[in-house]
Amino acid sequence: MCSIIGFTQKTRTAEEVRYYLDRTRSRGPDMARVTETPSGWLGFRRLSIMGLDERGMQPFSLGADMVVCNGELYGWRKWREALKGKYSFRSESDCEILLPLYREYGVEMFSKLDAEFALILYDGQEDTYIAARDPIGIRPLFYGYDRDGGIVFASEAKNLVGLCGEIFPFPPGHYYYRGQFIRYADIAQTPCDCTDDLETVCRKIHDKLIAAVEKRLDADAPLGFLLSGGLDSSLVCAIAAKLLGRPIRTFAIGMDTDAIDLKYARTVADFIGAEHTEIIMTREDVLRALPEVVAALGTWDITTIRASIGMYLCCRAIRERTNVRVLLTGEISDELFGYKYTDFAPTPEAFQQESRKRIEELHLYDVLRADRCISVHSMEARVPFGDLDFARYVMSVDPTLKMNTYGKGKYLLRRAFAEDGLLPEQILWREKAAFSDAVGHSMVDDLKEYAAGQYTDGAFLSGCARYPFRPPFTKESLLYRDLFEKYYPGQAKMIRDFWMPNREWEGCDVDDPSARVLGNYGASGF
Repeated sequence: MCSIIGFTQKTRTAEEVRYYLDRTRSRGPDMARVTETPSGWLGFRRLSIMGLDERGMQPFSLGADMVVCNGELYGWRKWREALKGKYSFRSESDCEILLPLYREYGVEMFSKLDAEFALILYDGQEDTYIAARDPIGIRPLFYGYDRDGGIVFASEAKNLVGLCGEIFPFPPGHYYYRGQFIRYADIAQTPCDCTDDLETVCRKIHDKLIAAVEKRLDADAPLGFLLSGGLDSSLVCAIAAKLLGRPIRTFAIGMDTDAIDLKYARTVADFIGAEHTEIIMTREDVLRALPEVVAALGTWDITTIRASIGMYLCCRAIRERTNVRVLLTGEISDELFGYKYTDFAPTPEAFQQESRKRIEELHLYDVLRADRCISVHSMEARVPFGDLDFARYVMSVDPTLKMNTYGKGKYLLRRAFAEDGLLPEQILWREKAAFSDAVGHSMVDDLKEYAAGQYTDGAFLSGCARYPFRPPFTKESLLYRDLFEKYYPGQAKMIRDFWMPNREWEGCDVDDPSARVLGNYGASGF
């Protein structure tokens, strides 16, 4: 991960710019730079992943143009080979290709990128600023307006607290140019125009997921893998182990009393010959970490916070005990192939519409969780299920095939790898628990019990009255909202709503956001 910031006016000093940039020091602990443009500032903090020496430090410049980018650009070597006769390259950083691409294609370049990225580009000829974010929102970007009305962009909301009156998530799949946000890609609205039969669909899912994992193994810094023992993370780990042809490093976490997934993660790790590490957490660890987690996440969403605590503690241990700097995870599979609650979808059209909604909101929930829990410990997240080619294809598949009419959720994904022998049968066909439960059912119970002890019934009612926008409805949700307001005062509208399953469907009327009563996989795990 890296941290970027861009001021489009020069109403702040370099020292002030550095102050706001340094609020996300953990995203880029290796080097920092604030660069003046004719009309503003660009700031960059670097976590060295590709091209580890100082030549990979940003901003990159080409003539009067400059760019700062937090991202991974897959296929950058092909672009570079095609353009090397026309442009000179000085580093081994993938992001150096951005300015030559901008010279060649202008803002049309964004639709050509196979990448997860957030960037701020200064066009020296026009003296204007362009910002953009990947189609799913895997890399974070926020914006707001300074006291003099100039727009400011930054990697995280915490960069802008106290600087901008209202802070907004930069919409995924958009670029900002000449005062407008323009959509260049919309994964969620991919037409369901695929006519492939079941066998062809499974074969393409198989091949495209392998290609997605392979792209994400390209790093000059050490790799690791988050392994919950569920289908998604287990497939990522097994594919990577086969591609690399050597033991990979896997990490799992669970409560000290009733961790569900540790044994399954160990089964996978043993099967693929991984160098496996188990991390144990206690009730005290969970409660001690809670304020840190909310501060890192910048959300008050219940399901996201629950599911983040284990990941946060796991990543902290990885950072403290190892030299791993890149972590592959299993997020985004649920949004594509279905949750437990989508078994209640009344029609294929309803299933697809729910999938579209979840893809559109990923930057508010699951990928937000993965980014912050990993980046706050100075590591980079890579998400193979978020590969653009893979995601577009799955979204194009007839939802009739994706619905659970097989007696097993995510059937297409399971069947796609049924003949490879990459995983034990008990893992490939295992129903997965929510990560907030999989680390141990007691964790959520501990959080609820702790919250109940923080408020009397009267204090709960008066506390809820303080928040007319999406008011809390349990003592747990009030606790999270209070913590959020401590770190992000007045910014609750950054998160539109609570993560909830579709309660309008018959049989899916649940009160708990994570839908534990359904065995729901609410915020997906690793």
